[in-house]
Amino acid sequence: MPRLLAKMLVIAALLGLSALAIAAGGSLLDHAYRPLAGKTPVNLDKAYRGQVLLVVNTASKCGFTPQFEALEGLHARYKTRGFAVLGFPSGDFMAQEFTDEKKIQEFCTLTYGVKFPMFQKVHVKGDEATPLYKALAKATGEAPKWNFHKYLIGRDGKVAAHFGSRTKPDAPEVIAAIEAALRQPVPKNAGL
Repeated sequence: MPRLLAKMLVIAALLGLSALAIAAGGSLLDHAYRPLAGKTPVNLDKAYRGQVLLVVNTASKCGFTPQFEALEGLHARYKTRGFAVLGFPSGDFMAQEFTDEKKIQEFCTLTYGVKFPMFQKVHVKGDEATPLYKALAKATGEAPKWNFHKYLIGRDGKVAAHFGSRTKPDAPEVIAAIEAALRQPVPKNAGL
């Protein structure tokens, strides 16, 4: 039995999961990522537990890049109600993202006024997808097919909805889903 537990912990470490998450059935958000161009990883579950999140894979050189403006608008509009947009730059689709994270950060801030949290450049599809994106794909049955795929995560830490790249962040169906998720009570175990 101890060997089996040790193997599970090694596998969990490789997948970016904590032993506690495995014992508790795991949390979709129990993954740590560095802020864009930063050094210290942030555990998403601890930082955003009980909030409504819109997780988006972004790219600076894509036809959908102007969606940054609407994403920032959503973040500004709803942040006082426990909402955040979390951006994850990725070059998985035709290498439409800069290699240098500081350049990504500068582009997003100067061109679109992005203030919502942006995290390290990641892979979002296939075998190289980060643990968060693997979990999102498993929960919804759909991995991003292009840049600016949106996953809405409710206060309970579960995917409430997801929207393809062509769906604008301020589309009526996205707004309705966000507002419905915000009306849900904060779970008692959220620690807020």
